Amino acid sequence: MPRHATLIFNPVAGQRDPDRDLDLICQSLRSQFELDIVYTTEEIGADKRAEEAIEAGAEMVIASGGDGTLSKAAKALLETEIPLGVISRGTANAFATALGIPAGITAACETILAGETRVVDAARCNGEPMVLLAGIGFEAEAVDRVGRGMKDRFGMLAYLISGLRQLRSFDRFAVEITTETKTVRTRAAAVTVANAAPPTSILAQGPPKVASDDGLLDITIVASETMAEAISDAYSLLRSALEDDPVDRPHIGYLRAKRVKVTTDPPQKVVVDGDMRGETPIEFECVPKALTIFTPKARANQRTESLEGLPDLEVIED
Repeated sequence: MPRHATLIFNPVAGQRDPDRDLDLICQSLRSQFELDIVYTTEEIGADKRAEEAIEAGAEMVIASGGDGTLSKAAKALLETEIPLGVISRGTANAFATALGIPAGITAACETILAGETRVVDAARCNGEPMVLLAGIGFEAEAVDRVGRGMKDRFGMLAYLISGLRQLRSFDRFAVEITTETKTVRTRAAAVTVANAAPPTSILAQGPPKVASDDGLLDITIVASETMAEAISDAYSLLRSALEDDPVDRPHIGYLRAKRVKVTTDPPQKVVVDGDMRGETPIEFECVPKALTIFTPKARANQRTESLEGLPDLEVIED
């Protein structure tokens, strides 16, 4: 007998024909699933649709749309043990990529049909759910300048274009990072706190391969002083992500922690899972084993900590 699943479908995600996408999803999944299809609207987001599915006793939830749709559905399912299937149809598809889920509709459906699930971590940012990462400083400023029209026109390149524009006003700030074991004071141009991150989230790639199931958050500190250094550091971070090697540059540091508080002078903008979330100071806490998700098996990671070479560095061990 087919299993029952609620399919949350965002009809305005991406640049493809939504009717054809929905037909393909249904054709792929209906051999094993009886689908209850619900749509997101401007007024009703994926978080509300997922909450309705939980109240109705859903056995599982499948979300199809962009990163906003997927993240909102995931946040509603945290600590429920209801498995989430992911079918990406957005601009960046960071959520799926971070968890190793194929971006194509057919491949994503095959991942769900295979039935392999993992239980991954999540986090709370000032008490609100976070499933991917938070960018402080440079990244937040760049994301804040990308509008819907720019994404529709340039797709994923919109973020690169905005980042290059942001380099014109590149600046550093004083930052204090407090964890359960130490306090780090330095100067930085960007700080990223990640639960999970795709390789395209370059500023999160200090450690080799950010893990989403280790009960820890990954903090990357980028302290480039000039535009030339920033470009070189960005290349090193991208190589770190693609080759699973820790970055080794004097302007980049990284560490891991269960709890993190970030304070800056002056206050910096913060972007969480693609949405602007005010300014620093801001606090994070890992929520271990919070989300059950259909995904291919993950590779094991071994990661280290490195802070040497950051400017004006002060580390106080607790």
